[in-house]
Amino acid sequence: MTKSLRFPGWWMGIGLALFVSIAAGHVATWFGVAVLGFAKSPVSAIMMAIVLGMLIANTVKLPESIQPGLKFCTSAILRIGIILLGIRLSLMGAGQFTLVALPFVIAAIAIGLFTVGLLGRYMGLSRQLSSLIAVGTSICGCTAIIATAPLIKANESEVSYAVSCITIFGLAAMFIYPVLAHQAFATQPELAGLFLGTSIHETAQVAGAGMMYEAQYNAPVALDIATVTKMVRNLCMIVVIPLVCILYSPERTKDDTRKINYLAMIPWFIVGFALMSAIRTVGDMGDKPFGMLELSQWNEIVWFIKEAAERCLLLAMAAVGLTSMFTGIIKIGMRPFALGLFAAVLIGGVSFTLISLFAADLIALLI
Repeated sequence: MTKSLRFPGWWMGIGLALFVSIAAGHVATWFGVAVLGFAKSPVSAIMMAIVLGMLIANTVKLPESIQPGLKFCTSAILRIGIILLGIRLSLMGAGQFTLVALPFVIAAIAIGLFTVGLLGRYMGLSRQLSSLIAVGTSICGCTAIIATAPLIKANESEVSYAVSCITIFGLAAMFIYPVLAHQAFATQPELAGLFLGTSIHETAQVAGAGMMYEAQYNAPVALDIATVTKMVRNLCMIVVIPLVCILYSPERTKDDTRKINYLAMIPWFIVGFALMSAIRTVGDMGDKPFGMLELSQWNEIVWFIKEAAERCLLLAMAAVGLTSMFTGIIKIGMRPFALGLFAAVLIGGVSFTLISLFAADLIALLI
């Protein structure tokens, strides 16, 4: 980290993402008001940041030296933003959302892993590639792929194909699913958030979709429950990845020393999110938060942290756009591409069906 601070390219990557994130807000307002003719732009800054970033990345050859800075935005800054989002929910609220999300997450993961893995082998793909696409789609995108790959002895090309699938279809879902969710659950933003958190692959993509939904449909609860649902999926790595290792890895030899690092599977920003929720819970107790603040001061602090969270996520989304290359579609090959498409549609369809049938009753029971 200290070495990166002295590296100009690192700062240039962050600077470019920051520029795109700032420009996105102005362009979104201009496009919605001046071009579309609305009094208030229906186009969110988050969506525009990703679109502008993708346009730049795929029309201008960005120097390799700025990639570490962009990666810092899509990883560290993203996680800081998610941690700060915890201030929006009390521990009680986060716990209730977790209980609601858990059965839908488990069902989607189980169906996705079994069906995608089986179909991949039927299509003639390797067990490793099939399982990587399955875990990436069902659990938490590239993180699950990278954690699973060495355990099942996947080669570099298989990892690359799987990551490309997750990136392509996750980005498509990030733009499409908020619109579909609103069409289906216009009066129930909790169900929309549950659908986004259950069906979209990457943590960054879920955060982006949730923020688009919040901005376009004035439904902050959708972002809250989408975030909590995605964290539930992330934690499922601890159970699912060892299971995938048993089911899909080649036969172990006596010299095989592969070990599962369970601690590495815990997304530690989830702990930060919970701590921030705990701070909100304690702060909301009584008429004098923490025994020394006025309610007006505490409300200002909460507002500031919420704003900081959204700024961090906007910066991260700009970097996501700047690192999304269309060339991955060409390199991926037709069979992995077809399996990735099927996996994305399957998880989305299963999530949508189960949420439509059961989620409203479960929310009424638990919340």
